[in-house]
Amino acid sequence: MTAPDQLIATTPVNDRVNLLGLTRQQLETFFIDLGEKRFRAQQVMKWIHHRGVRDFADMTDLSQSLRTRLDEIAEITPPAIAEQHDSQDGTRKWAIAVDGGSLVEAVLIPEGDRATLCVSSQVGCSLDCTFCSTGKQGFQRDLTAAEIIGQVWLAINSYDAWQSGKGRVVTNVVMMGMGEPLLNFDNVVSAMSLMCDDLAYGLSKRKVTLSTSGVVPNLDRLAEWADVSLAVSLHAPNDALRDQIVPINRKYPIERLLASAKAYLNAQTDKKRVVTIEYTLLAGVNDSVEQARELAALLKDYPCKINLIPFNDFPNSGYQRPSGNAVSRFWQVLTDAGFVVTVRTTRGDDIDAACGQLVGEVVDRTRRAERHRAGRGDQTLLESG
Repeated sequence: MTAPDQLIATTPVNDRVNLLGLTRQQLETFFIDLGEKRFRAQQVMKWIHHRGVRDFADMTDLSQSLRTRLDEIAEITPPAIAEQHDSQDGTRKWAIAVDGGSLVEAVLIPEGDRATLCVSSQVGCSLDCTFCSTGKQGFQRDLTAAEIIGQVWLAINSYDAWQSGKGRVVTNVVMMGMGEPLLNFDNVVSAMSLMCDDLAYGLSKRKVTLSTSGVVPNLDRLAEWADVSLAVSLHAPNDALRDQIVPINRKYPIERLLASAKAYLNAQTDKKRVVTIEYTLLAGVNDSVEQARELAALLKDYPCKINLIPFNDFPNSGYQRPSGNAVSRFWQVLTDAGFVVTVRTTRGDDIDAACGQLVGEVVDRTRRAERHRAGRGDQTLLESG
């Protein structure tokens, strides 16, 4: 484990506006309200997202008076790295402290010339999917747009990669970390706008993916605000089983979810897009050959590719990882049916890089330390990291 040299404060000072999470349009409005020209937003966005600059005094193409004014009313404040873990396979995982002392996680997975960042959208999750460690931690709150895009900023900053010639640290972003993105709609849409904005991170809309367990009303309106790639966390071939392991299915069953996802695709100008169907394989629960055939029948003629995810165990989960043979059999049925099927490779095993695991460890350790301090009468807040 490596520790950061400095932790960045997450609490806004004197109610200053955190410019990190403002979209181009929001930042333009901010400067117009200050009596400044619209183009100031472009200048500041480049300083923040292209160069990693947080100090207004270093923004040399702004007037001294504007820099002084910004220092009085605004800030550029990413969340803080509480812990950083590096895997032998190159995966890097962070436990990130957000306002109020809560922790979320982000994971960077390099592969060849790509590096995919898995980003969280909420502190915990309210959907309580039975096989998800994040759901076991409960729901605390939504992340702000600054806390979401701040995970991208921190990932780049942790490699000291601003204009370093090291290549792009983050080439893909997946909204597959802690939380259900569509339950934090406005902040997630703003953050994804920054991910794709050429004045921020300039990612292709194909390389930003939102994953949902099925919040259908917000999925129905997503096309009005975003045109990123879409993944659906299905995990079952029928409603009876999905009702048990993905409880939101009781409200928005599979047929309605798939119809909503297809409508989202149909609203895009790029007609070659498909939905990624995510399917976590649970031994003895949803991994049989018969269930693979049922899934193939369900998705017949549906515009999708399928990503099989062998379950990553966590304490007291109640589930087990399927055997390699079971995964292969499931994959073979779907492949023979004509689907494009991938099996997610396990990465970062040595740092528990499955969603929710690191944060669970940090939370447990923090709580133990807090109880110890309370026992000896020390009321000082624990500082993670």
